[in-house]
Amino acid sequence: MAERIIRIATGLIRDSDGRALLVRKRGTQAFMQPGGKIDAGETALQAVLRELEEELALHLHPKDLVTLGQFSAPAANEPGFGVQADLFAVTRSVSPKIQAEIEEMVWVDPSAPGDIILAPLTRDYVLPLCAALSDEGPMAETDCGDVLTRLQNPS
Repeated sequence: MAERIIRIATGLIRDSDGRALLVRKRGTQAFMQPGGKIDAGETALQAVLRELEEELALHLHPKDLVTLGQFSAPAANEPGFGVQADLFAVTRSVSPKIQAEIEEMVWVDPSAPGDIILAPLTRDYVLPLCAALSDEGPMAETDCGDVLTRLQNPS
């Protein structure tokens, strides 16, 4: 039986030290980047802007985000499902505040997140991408292409 897919949009938020913001939703164990399901009739960009406002009280504009790509992984909280995630980097400093279904948020070193439970997408794609981008310098669309190619096609 084919895996059922949930389409989501997520945000990679980094601080000035290159740490990534991860959240844990109420009633779950895995930490992941903020975001959520894309509603019917909604673009991925509209969804991530809505989700970041709902979950973290972030009022962002499309120009505050850079598209990093689309990634697939097993869903962290829905057994038998996979997620297809559109990942966007937030390019300005923000002050997130926990709201909605968020139980906890942490800032982690993407190269050494500690002993927290990570969602597969976060563990396998988002944190390695974040670490690679931190090594490459400031966030910009041109930084992402080579890094994404290396992550998606490891030698």
